[in-house]
Amino acid sequence: MAGSSVGSRDAAGAVGPGGAAAGYRPSATLPFAAEFRRQASRRRTQLALGFMVLLPLIILVAFQFDSGGDENNGRNEFGSLVDLATSGGLNFTLFSIFVSASFLLVVVVALFCGDTVASEASWGSLRYLLAVPVPRARLLTVKLLIALAYSALALLLLAGTALLAGTLRYGWSPLRSQVSAELAPGEGLLRLLAVLGYLAVVLLVVAGLAFLLSVTTDAALGAVGGAVLLWILSSILDQITALGGLRAFLPTHFSSAWLGLLSTPVQTDDVVRGAISAIGYATLFWGLAFWRFTRKDVTS
Repeated sequence: MAGSSVGSRDAAGAVGPGGAAAGYRPSATLPFAAEFRRQASRRRTQLALGFMVLLPLIILVAFQFDSGGDENNGRNEFGSLVDLATSGGLNFTLFSIFVSASFLLVVVVALFCGDTVASEASWGSLRYLLAVPVPRARLLTVKLLIALAYSALALLLLAGTALLAGTLRYGWSPLRSQVSAELAPGEGLLRLLAVLGYLAVVLLVVAGLAFLLSVTTDAALGAVGGAVLLWILSSILDQITALGGLRAFLPTHFSSAWLGLLSTPVQTDDVVRGAISAIGYATLFWGLAFWRFTRKDVTS
């Protein structure tokens, strides 16, 4: 009789295994598609992605104004980079990545990953999400994956827009750089894809740090700004040669190793070290974020 009583309660949807409501499945809470659409509707997402499309166009217009400039511009380093950038779509894409990699992309990744949880806390909606109930580990997993997806989308939009606009304006020409011989367009495109892949891996450090700060504070601006400032601090420390071998342990030490992917022959030693370092730091920061969030009292 007792067994039939329990069975009837389950059938009625009152109590399921472990005391949860019948039919409750943690994996069905906070669907990825729903969260992706929700983040897409946010103004900061639209502005960030829109600027990734707009930046190459701004650079293109700036080059048009520069075309009638001083002839001596081609003799300095920046002038030579501009000459390379205007020699083909691949070169224009490389230039756009070069001027964005050290700061702009860092800010964008920090924005997506640092704002994702902290903004929910600042709005007071985080505790309601957990009361749905969405398991804490699933909430963090969904938030992190969506933030990484938008970060990757921003990187692809920047490179894709630059390649399209540059090719339409300057043509489809071999890839040239100051560290390699001229590369055929097909090989040059593969090199650019490798550069984008390495940059995506390096930016995982920013993503991990921003995400850790996002679960630690209720101030989204503090999480985003803190990640950017710590990245800048690491870059400054990396310039201090007195630190010697300690610089190799800084997360930014191999951030420019992607230049080796453009050299002839390809230099991959620092690329491998940089990838291992970035994945290690990102894993550490994400692990700390999950450990911290699953143990904290959520009151906002």
